[in-house]
Amino acid sequence: MKQRVVKAICLSFVIVFMLSATGAFADDETVNLESIVVQSFDEPEAQPWFLIGSKFATKGFPKLAYAKSWPVALFGTSGGGKDLRSLGISMLFDRKEYNWVDVIPGKKTGSGEEASYEPIELPLPGRVRMLDMWIWSGNYDYYIEAYIRDYKGIVHTLPMGDLGHAGWKNFRVNIPDNVPQSKKYLPKRENLTLVKFRIWTRPTEIVAAPAKADASMQEKSIYFYFDQLKVLTDTFETLFDGDSLMDPKVIEDIWGSSDSSK
Repeated sequence: MKQRVVKAICLSFVIVFMLSATGAFADDETVNLESIVVQSFDEPEAQPWFLIGSKFATKGFPKLAYAKSWPVALFGTSGGGKDLRSLGISMLFDRKEYNWVDVIPGKKTGSGEEASYEPIELPLPGRVRMLDMWIWSGNYDYYIEAYIRDYKGIVHTLPMGDLGHAGWKNFRVNIPDNVPQSKKYLPKRENLTLVKFRIWTRPTEIVAAPAKADASMQEKSIYFYFDQLKVLTDTFETLFDGDSLMDPKVIEDIWGSSDSSK
C-alpha cells in the first residue's frame, strides 16, 4: 500500500514538472514589440477620411473636420510647438434608434446623390497585438467598434467600448488570437488592414444635444474627436538562408518585367 502511495506521489511530481517545462518552453518565443503610429490625423491632405451615416441621419450630416486640438495627456498644453490636429466628427439624427456613423479612411468627392467614395484601407504593420486610439466624447451613451480585414478577406468586428465619458480618453482593444496574421508558406506574415470605425447610438440616448428650439444645427450637433491611432505590434521576423527572395522589391526586380529571362 505504501509503495503505491509513494509511486503515485512520484508520478504526480513528474506530471507537474512536465507541465511546467512545457509552459516555460511555450513562452520562450522571440518577439519585438513596438508601438507604431498608424495615423496622427495631423495631415488632412495626406491622411484623408470620410463619413457615412445610417438611414435617419439628418440632412447634411454627418460632417467631418480637422480640429487644432489634442489630448493634453499626450502632448501637453502647448503641443510641443507642432501643428497638431485631431479628426472631428459632427453627427445628428432625426430619431432615436440604433443609428451609426462610419468613419472610413479614404477619399470622398462630390456631395448628396452625386457623392462618390474611394475607401483606402490602412495597412497595420507587423503582427498586431493591440489597437490603440484617443477619443474625445461629450459623455453620450454611445459605443464604438473597429473593423479589420485579414489576408483571407474576412472582416472582423472589434468592440472598443462605451463612449460615455467626458473629454479625452485612451481606448485599447486586443486583437483576438483567432484572427490570422500569418500562414504556413512564405512569406509567412500577412498584415491586417483597418477598414473603418463605427460609432453607434443607443435607442435610450438622445441623438441631438440639448438646446433651445430655435438653436442652430451646430448647437444641436453631437461631436466626437479621434487622435493618435496606434498599434502595439510584433515586428520580429525569423531570418533564414534566402530570406531576401521574399522582399517585394527583389521579386519586382526579378519578375516585374515582361521578359524575366534577361
